[in-house]
Amino acid sequence: MASVFLAAELLGRQRTAITSLAFAAAIMVGINPTILWDASFQLSFLAMAGLIFLAPPLMNLGRRAVNQAIGEEGIGVSLANIVTDSFGVTLAATIAVWPLVAHYFGIVSLAGPLATFLALLAMPLVIASGAVVGLIGLFAPLVAQVLGWLAWLSLSYMLLIVSGFASLPLSSIKVGSFGTTAIVAYYAALAAAIWLISSQKLKNWLRSGATRSTSLVSRLPMKWVIPPLLVMAILASVAAASMPDDELHISFLDVGEGDAVLIQKGNQQVLIDGGPSPQALTLELGDKMPFWDRTIELVVLTHPHADHIGGLVAVLQRYQVEQVLYPDLDDDSPLYEEWLRLLEEKDIEYTLAQAGQEVDLGDGVIISVLNPQTPLLTGTESDIDNNSLVLRLRWGRVSFLLAADIRWEAEFELINRGAELSSTVLKVAHHGSKTSTTAEFLAAANPEVAVISVGENSYGHPSDEVITRLEQRFGAENIFRTNEQGTIEFTTDGERLWVEVRR
Repeated sequence: MASVFLAAELLGRQRTAITSLAFAAAIMVGINPTILWDASFQLSFLAMAGLIFLAPPLMNLGRRAVNQAIGEEGIGVSLANIVTDSFGVTLAATIAVWPLVAHYFGIVSLAGPLATFLALLAMPLVIASGAVVGLIGLFAPLVAQVLGWLAWLSLSYMLLIVSGFASLPLSSIKVGSFGTTAIVAYYAALAAAIWLISSQKLKNWLRSGATRSTSLVSRLPMKWVIPPLLVMAILASVAAASMPDDELHISFLDVGEGDAVLIQKGNQQVLIDGGPSPQALTLELGDKMPFWDRTIELVVLTHPHADHIGGLVAVLQRYQVEQVLYPDLDDDSPLYEEWLRLLEEKDIEYTLAQAGQEVDLGDGVIISVLNPQTPLLTGTESDIDNNSLVLRLRWGRVSFLLAADIRWEAEFELINRGAELSSTVLKVAHHGSKTSTTAEFLAAANPEVAVISVGENSYGHPSDEVITRLEQRFGAENIFRTNEQGTIEFTTDGERLWVEVRR
């Protein structure tokens, strides 16, 4: 955006921030249409729009208050104007983005505007020192390392401000699910307020800022015809590109040391487990699901351990969940108690899982429940792990075996019972633990590809024994790990199989 703005200045053409912002967004979306649904893009775009439309009137309002309070001249007035201008910029960006922050993260920060204002004091030093260190580091690394302490000091100050305000009581409030309708209504009201200000010719509110905001009032027809048409064309193109296809998508989400699998067929979503972090899961779902889609047709909890249920509690709070499937296991953890409470509070339809059940997603896509068995497998080293929910997803010639956290005892029980274990892709049990994925289980499943959902951990996952066993069966190139490759997405039409990794 800055490049477009400066290029217009250099060429002697009219320069406006809104045109530059729209053009910059069009280039980014043209390069990668799906970026329109990225939380980072949306937040950056709206923050910039807030600086364009909201900062000038807020800054002028602050200056008027300063002038009325202490006059129009003097050092004190200049300092006060700097303070009010900085706070006006901070408040403008905050007003522009808070609904999306609530939407994606489930919180509204009360301390954010003041914390941002104080953190901005270090921003000039951060930018200047960072640029100098980066430039000098190209040819004199030792000198750059010494100068880097300047950047360290300013960044440490910013971290201190952020962590300090975050630790205060009531620094933020949880808002639960903040739906698309509320977001649209908020931005419609905000746009109407901006239009009303413009229509009343309150130019004195729009004189400050680096983008000639007053010209937005005096020349609205000229400046507003092309950008809205451009945005409409982008939205239409991206909407067409993001329409669901007829294929089946299975994404093993990168949520750290835990499991989270998203199955998508048409407009249907099935989420199996949620990993340990609500934030990590929310970001992954925001990347895979259209931003307007807040409904998950089926949520599956394989077992109530924290590395599987942690993110799902937030999903029940923030999404419209139609059905839930989970095993009837005893666990007294606070997360599991919260899970059960939310099911009852939100009156979500649920089914207790047991072997033999099937879920039909249409077009011949079937999810079969292989475990837990009846009666439950007891007297083992880990009853909860061995009675976790094992699923087999099949469509045509392609199948996925999702082995949850079962150990060798449950693996042998499934083999002895004659369960249908054959699969194209195996989600390796228990993050590659040495207590699972026996040679006998691999022979029964006979997979061609393996996926290990794993993050940084102190348990030794995945174990060298399991990796060696998998490599001997189908080679290292057919073993995928979320801690090395990020989110791993498989796509199939029932006959062929494609895989895409994030990094």
